[in-house]
Amino acid sequence: MPKPLCRGVYAITDAVLLSDDPRLTHAVEQAILGGARLIQYRDKSTDAARRLAQARALNALCRQYDIPLIINDDVELAVQVGAAGVHIGRDDPDLATARVRLGEPALIGVSCYDRLDLALAAERAGADHVAFGAFFSSPTKPTEIRAPIELLREARAALRIPIIAIGGITPDNAPVLLEAGADALAVVSGIFGQPDIQAAARRYAALLAGGTPS
Repeated sequence: MPKPLCRGVYAITDAVLLSDDPRLTHAVEQAILGGARLIQYRDKSTDAARRLAQARALNALCRQYDIPLIINDDVELAVQVGAAGVHIGRDDPDLATARVRLGEPALIGVSCYDRLDLALAAERAGADHVAFGAFFSSPTKPTEIRAPIELLREARAALRIPIIAIGGITPDNAPVLLEAGADALAVVSGIFGQPDIQAAARRYAALLAGGTPS
């Protein structure tokens, strides 16, 4: 069976916005019902027991809906819960190590910030998708490296694997990213920081489907 491609709404959880287990699971389900095609569990805390319990619960939920669960940074946590894959950055284990631990079927994404050379190297090393950003000011990562939109056009011409755009993406500014070549929109507060999570996810999904957000 071929791997699912990283395309569409990529909803990323946030430990501040979703601090308790029942709210986290409910919020992720609402995002899926709104059209999220991938879920990333992101929690930078040192509470290993809580992270394990939450990741297990989310993995069970995502499997119920046949949606891949990606674990941010933590390869061993992804192994423990049987997640679909992992997303790694510059301070995480390298791609080769992650592939050995998770196996060929795993989805492995790589953060490439504002650098096409990192994305080209990641593709050569076997990454399944790459992420660029932040493209806009982000409440989740206010000091994050900023990437120019032209980078997406350059990456689209040079890469064969899916491209994720991240960082301050809203339904209003998302169209320019899609036009420039993004395959997926990674969204944190634009979904999980909204009062109606399902409706928020649906607005992004409508853009990716070529429609107009309601």
